[in-house]
Amino acid sequence: MFNKFAKKFLSHEIDMLHGSMWDKMIIFALPLAFTGVLQQLLNAADVAVLGQYVGKHAMAAVGNNISVIGLLVSLFMGLSLGANVVIAQNIGSGKQDLARQAIHTAFLFSFIVGLFAVVAGELMVNPFMDILGVPTEVADMAEEYLRIYLLGMPMAGVYNFEAAIFRSRGDTGTPLLALFAASMLNIVLNLVFVLHFSWGIGGVAAATATANTVSALILLVALCRADGIIRLNFAEMKITRPQLAKIVRIGLPAGIQGMVFSLSNLLIQSAINSLGADTMAASAAAFTIEINVFCFLNAFGQTATTFVGQNFGARNYARCIRATKTSLLLNAVFMLVLSVFILIFADPMLSFFNDDKNVVALGKIRILYVVMPEIINVFLEGLSGALRGYGVSMIPAALTLVGICGIRITWVYTLFAQTPTYEVLMATYPVSWLVTTIFIYIAYRFYIKHLFMTMPRHRQKEA
Repeated sequence: MFNKFAKKFLSHEIDMLHGSMWDKMIIFALPLAFTGVLQQLLNAADVAVLGQYVGKHAMAAVGNNISVIGLLVSLFMGLSLGANVVIAQNIGSGKQDLARQAIHTAFLFSFIVGLFAVVAGELMVNPFMDILGVPTEVADMAEEYLRIYLLGMPMAGVYNFEAAIFRSRGDTGTPLLALFAASMLNIVLNLVFVLHFSWGIGGVAAATATANTVSALILLVALCRADGIIRLNFAEMKITRPQLAKIVRIGLPAGIQGMVFSLSNLLIQSAINSLGADTMAASAAAFTIEINVFCFLNAFGQTATTFVGQNFGARNYARCIRATKTSLLLNAVFMLVLSVFILIFADPMLSFFNDDKNVVALGKIRILYVVMPEIINVFLEGLSGALRGYGVSMIPAALTLVGICGIRITWVYTLFAQTPTYEVLMATYPVSWLVTTIFIYIAYRFYIKHLFMTMPRHRQKEA
């Protein structure tokens, strides 16, 4: 049994159209989750090195930029998810020529979007600092880190699209290996730049930008040498308008949905900044733990997207519904286990970043209010992911805008304004998740009802 599972885990392709699902979903999701963890390790290494060797103000400066960077990363991840869905649907329907067009279109598009992001980001650095109300003692360091980090943003975007190409055929292991190599490089460069060259926060940002570039180059080489449909051929490198339109139609709303989270987090970060440097540092440390839990949650959401996408392309609607249910169940189990683990080991994990007792105590507040209720997010991410697999991306994006952003903005300017404590501020997370999940569930049930009406009777029974 174990040997069979290990053989599948190491395989470069997963058959999503036939056979059992739960084992294939775990095999698909875990490398994807660990890829997300390694992406966060780049930031965690920055926070840890600065917290231990430079000071909590430098650590707070990085934490201040997490929501800004998340804004751009969300755009890349959303657009790359559009590429994942389009390629997966073409593979599922056996349209190999269209799949290859989508692959080459996605690669070129990723680089163009990356260049746009770095230019726009550099122009927006000072406005972002003003909007966030960054305290004077950390403002210069926050600006320095963000400006240098942004230089590596184009290659970070290319990596996300390259990873989406591999995921579309069921390969989540190759992107994981590429990011593992880059993460190890980032840790080494962080220590060298800070301890040997004394470059401080600028050195940490340069190390991360370099690591992002290396991960993208590794996947580029892998795609050029890959077998089968996903092989990159520079002779075929062009943007095909119909494929680009589909990628943007699905990916842009998904990117907007992620950006809505980040925009609301910008507002919350501004409120955190008003509570002082200790709270900023504590929030940065707790967020680094929290986002790694979210990587597993998001991985199963993307698993639902890819499995539903391929089976929707094959017009196997009953299997699409089963894929959604299976991914939700697996996601819930993993979230419960991870939440309990984080709760038990909260103190030593927070102390790893900074052992200041006040910072650790404040960090635990965020873990209690944000990590523990993550089980709600299982349904939010899972059902949104399933809808995107069907090609329905605008609805979850619009509902997220209303449910997440609307509630958090109202919360900050009403309840938090009246009682400006860290506990009150953090309570906005589970409340906004719960309301938005209800909206998404209603939308999903409405879509499935209409899908059932087009389904052959024998498949209705299977579903």
